Amino acid sequence: MADTNTTNYNFVKPEIGASEDTWGTKLNANWDSVDTVLGGVTAAEFQILDGATVTTAELNILDGVTSTTAEINLLDGVTATTAEINVLDGVTSTTAELNILDGVTSTTAEINILDGVTSSTAELNILDGVTASTSEINLLDGVTATTAELNLLDGVTATTAELNYVDVTTLGTSQPSKALTADANGDVSIGGDVSINGSSFSNGAYRSNIVVMGGTDIDCSAGNYFTKTISANSTFSFSNVPSGVSYSLTLELTHTSGTVTWPSSVKWPRDEAPILTAGKTHVFVLFTENGGARWRGAALINYTN
Repeated sequence: MADTNTTNYNFVKPEIGASEDTWGTKLNANWDSVDTVLGGVTAAEFQILDGATVTTAELNILDGVTSTTAEINLLDGVTATTAEINVLDGVTSTTAELNILDGVTSTTAEINILDGVTSSTAELNILDGVTASTSEINLLDGVTATTAELNLLDGVTATTAELNYVDVTTLGTSQPSKALTADANGDVSIGGDVSINGSSFSNGAYRSNIVVMGGTDIDCSAGNYFTKTISANSTFSFSNVPSGVSYSLTLELTHTSGTVTWPSSVKWPRDEAPILTAGKTHVFVLFTENGGARWRGAALINYTN
C-alpha cells in the first residue's frame, strides 16, 4: 500500500509497514508545512478564540478586510455594548459628513435641542456662518410667532431708529419723532404744533405761513397767506388748488403802479373787480369749494403802506 496525503494541506501519511528509513524525512516535511500554515501565531493568540461560539457566517464578516493592526487596535479597550455599536448599523454618512462633528464640545443636553427638528439640510444651512452669541440666539427663546408673522420682516430695510418710530407710549397721543396713532375711538390728541401745507395749528389757534411771491402764480400748496408787490401790469393765476374740500386764501398786495388782471374763474361782488389805488396796500380774500373752478373774492379797504 503506497503513501497517501491529507485532504486539506496535503500532508504525507507514510504507508504503514513500509517507507523504511524515510519516515523521518516525510514527517519533518509535514512539520515544516504545519509551521508555514500557522505563520508564527502564538499560543496566547490562539487562545483568544478559546470558547468562541461564532458561526462561520459571523467570522466571514471579516472576509476581505484589509485593516491594519493599528486600525483594528482602535477597538482595543472599547466597552460599548452590541446595542451601542449597532447604532452605526446602516449609517451611510460619508467621512466628510461625519467629520462635521470633529471637535464638537456640545453636551448631550445641548445636542438634544435638535431632537425632533424637521428642517431640511438647505434650511439648516441658512445658519452656516452665523456668528450670533448664545445670548443673542436666546432672544428667540419663548417666541411664539408663526412663519407667516416672521416673514413680515422679510425684505425690511428699516433701521432700529426707524422701527422705533412706531413705539408710541399711549395710542391716540402724539410724541416727538413718533408715528401718529389714533386711540380705540379713532381720536388723535396732538400736544404740539401741527403743520399742514405751510399752515399750522398751535395751542388751538390757526396760523398760516407767509408766502412771499416771486411771480404772479399763487401756489395753493404753499400756504394760505400770500404777499406780493407790483409796480407794473400783472396777471395772477392759481396752481395746486385742493380738490374735494373748501380752500381760502388771503393776498396782501402792495401796489405802486400798474393794473391787475384776474382769472375769469374769480367772481367779485356785482361782477366788478376792485380798483387799485397807487401807493396803497390792498388785501383780497378768495375762496373756492370746487377745486378752483370758481373763486369768490372780496376786497378789503385800502391801507396806507
